[in-house]
Amino acid sequence: MTSNDEATATTGAALDGLAAWRALTPLMDLVTPMALRVAVTLRLPDLVDEDGSDIEDLAARAGADPDALGRLLRHLVCRDVFAEPRPGTFAANGTAVLLRRDHPSAMWRWLDLDGFGGRMDLAFTGLADTVRTGRPAWAAVFGAPFWRYLDANPELSASFDATMAAGTGFGELAEGYDWPALTRVADVGGGTGVLLAELLSRHEGLRGVLIDLPDTASRAQRYLAGRGLADRCETVGRSFFDELPGGADVYVLNRVLHDWADAEAAAILRRCADAAGRRGRVLILESPIVSGGDPAMFAEMNLRMLVLAGGRERTVDDYRALAAAAGLRVAAVRDLTARHTVVECVPAAVGT
Repeated sequence: MTSNDEATATTGAALDGLAAWRALTPLMDLVTPMALRVAVTLRLPDLVDEDGSDIEDLAARAGADPDALGRLLRHLVCRDVFAEPRPGTFAANGTAVLLRRDHPSAMWRWLDLDGFGGRMDLAFTGLADTVRTGRPAWAAVFGAPFWRYLDANPELSASFDATMAAGTGFGELAEGYDWPALTRVADVGGGTGVLLAELLSRHEGLRGVLIDLPDTASRAQRYLAGRGLADRCETVGRSFFDELPGGADVYVLNRVLHDWADAEAAAILRRCADAAGRRGRVLILESPIVSGGDPAMFAEMNLRMLVLAGGRERTVDDYRALAAAAGLRVAAVRDLTARHTVVECVPAAVGT
């Protein structure tokens, strides 16, 4: 090979390397995602003044090292999060405002490393272990399985409930189904009662029962009382793997089953089916990905459920099989809103 050929080959390799770098960098970068989460955890979007904050003052208020904080913020400024109107002075821009704790989207909850949202993402540091073993990474990263860990950490458990209730579009859901035709709704694994509160507030003839673990049910009782709904809603502190109270027209499982593997999910459905009896129904509420929505979102959530708790996302056919294992059949599948699909189940012997 001549010197010219060698130079051409070297240039080609360099160009190939640059192309590879440009193609892979958006997939590789962990710096910006972690910097964003640290900014939210330190409450920087809330602490910066409208006209800008001096880095020394901001560091004092955030409990941070000024030099390190400046480096963090300058990186985020280059990613169009925050602005630096003057050297050493930082201000919120339109993106940073989205991360404030009073913003209606509550996006900060999904990023706060001191809360469930950020802790959930840290579980992915154990992804290699999950792929090698098929077991959830949560226990390997945090020392205990997902649900046991939450049970042992009340503050994180409360953060989990709040995160699950944030930005849910329950108002739309409360208008998207024939709730007025019902008398009593049971929300199984209903968290702090946000969904049930929306249903009862919008439909005066409806009564409810919320079923969740005792600590969560106590929080739900306080929340529902604060909404003026205590006289129309009973709270039951009980696992959904145990016998459930009967008498409701529908038993709602709102984004519950995807947390569990098939055996546990079928057991939860069986408890609901037993409580519903021959006349009741079971409503499985999930995101529209189950009915053929965004395949990329399905794939991401499917992996996320595995890493966290060993659960999985399911297609409509998967839910048909799961329902059959619990003595139910899928009677209808409807996209109620942009965020909610209902898989409506009835006893297998009814209408067959």
